[in-house]
Amino acid sequence: MTNTTKAYCYAAITVVFWSTVATAFKLSLEYLDVFQLLFYASLSAAIILLMLVIQGGHFTLMLRELRRYPWHSMGFAILNPLLYYLVLFAAYDRLPAQIAQPVNYTWALVVVLFSIIFLGQRPTRFDLIAAAISYSGVVIIALGNESGSVAFSLIGLALAILSTVIWASYWILNMKDPRDQNVSMCLNFVTVLPMSLVLCLMFSDLQVPVEGWLGATYVGIFEMGLAFLFWSRALKLSDNTSRISTLVFLSPFVSLWLIHIVLGEAIYATTYVGLAVIVIGLLVQRVPEFYLSKSRTKQA
Repeated sequence: MTNTTKAYCYAAITVVFWSTVATAFKLSLEYLDVFQLLFYASLSAAIILLMLVIQGGHFTLMLRELRRYPWHSMGFAILNPLLYYLVLFAAYDRLPAQIAQPVNYTWALVVVLFSIIFLGQRPTRFDLIAAAISYSGVVIIALGNESGSVAFSLIGLALAILSTVIWASYWILNMKDPRDQNVSMCLNFVTVLPMSLVLCLMFSDLQVPVEGWLGATYVGIFEMGLAFLFWSRALKLSDNTSRISTLVFLSPFVSLWLIHIVLGEAIYATTYVGLAVIVIGLLVQRVPEFYLSKSRTKQA
């Protein structure tokens, strides 16, 4: 199997994982509150990531980087997973999955906007056009149904948008993180465990039904843990990251299908239209990257 084939396999598996996220969140939140879901999902993610770090022979490196960058581990853990998933779970707890999922998907656009603001990168016309198109899609989704009335919690919508800001902030800061990427992700989840435990004991409790524990375990292993590692591996093995990255745009549409089949939500026409507009905006944003990749291929 060639590296390109392996890259597509890892990317396809990641898309499957991401496609189940919205459904898994909503099913888990039927049995758990946001604090319980955060703690048990983080625990599952920490265990699977720690196992992979040990298997890869990087446990000593992890301990060394924890001693060398203790504040990095604390700060990044507070941002992601603590704040990001608390806000995201709270959004899903208040919104239909078909609305929370597409809105959260605009985080990629926020990353570019933050790069312009905080890293001094000059915006291109494609960035501005993409922003206008994608946030038009958010407005369409915010209508909530065919009649044009808002059919859900505005606080939930604000939380979904806030989650994109937190995630984008994490990735901007992550660009300057001196630690090994896989090890740092493991450290984030290991470090967040005592914090999430304290929050759970303060605002909830540790007693959960089996269904809730199974849901949190799935979220922790597949959404928080393996999806990130598989996606990173796909990008490293690929000889065309632009083409691989385009596969991501399959996940929200597959996710809507699962939301309808598993959760039984009747998907609004506004959701389909809004999601399509968001994806078009994100694709417009990638036009310069596409041409750059194509130019490099020709030169090779």
